[in-house]
Amino acid sequence: MADPVRKIKTVAIKDMARLALGWPARLLFPPVCAGCRRHVSQPGVLCGACWPKLRLLEKPWCPVMGTPFTHDMGEGFLSAEAIADPPPFERARAAVVYSGVARQMVQGLKYQDRTDLAPWMARWMMRAGAELIAEADVVVPVPLHWRRFLRRQFNQSAELARAVSKLSGLPFSPAAVRRVKLTRQQVGLERHEREENVRAAFRVPPEAEIEIAGRRVLVIDDVFTTGATVRAVAKALKKGGAGAVDVLTFARVLPGDFRADESATI
Repeated sequence: MADPVRKIKTVAIKDMARLALGWPARLLFPPVCAGCRRHVSQPGVLCGACWPKLRLLEKPWCPVMGTPFTHDMGEGFLSAEAIADPPPFERARAAVVYSGVARQMVQGLKYQDRTDLAPWMARWMMRAGAELIAEADVVVPVPLHWRRFLRRQFNQSAELARAVSKLSGLPFSPAAVRRVKLTRQQVGLERHEREENVRAAFRVPPEAEIEIAGRRVLVIDDVFTTGATVRAVAKALKKGGAGAVDVLTFARVLPGDFRADESATI
């Protein structure tokens, strides 16, 4: 039987070694606030000035749309949005409101190549989407058209989906759905224009049908604005054989907050 004291000493030495090896990197690349880039104690955290500006989405919320209620409306109570325009997905959840620091983080990931933010954003998404993740079979990101992907070199939704997959242990299927139409940027488009823009824009390729057939798919995106994009993706997945579709995003534009000139989603 191994000596327990020796085992404890060995673990302590390894921890000290890891800490020592990490010091040069921390000196050369000190961790910065995910919102304003001020120096912080560890990577992926917000500074004291930015943290109060982040609005986490909490229950009570609409069980379908994830839209927060001002007070508890009782179990199963649906938002007006869910009743008036039932979505093709089963449930949608988001971690934070798309404003202030959250908006800076999304735009940093998307436009400034801050892929280092994705694992930390995914941790907040795990918290908000715990019930969805518990029932999901596979994680699928909202895809970019191949031309836009070549120009940008990465897909921010795929970065978030990969991080969620790693944290949850769920399979990651980035090719399960394909963007077959080069759509206009959604920025500046009104709600009905967004819907028309992404109509028939997505398709499940025949070779990917086996990955989603009969399964509960968790679709990942960075921002839920009007829901036009994730609705189109959900329809494509259902047509391709998915048993059910849920949607999890980092941020959410709340109903009444949408402004076509400010909501930068793909």
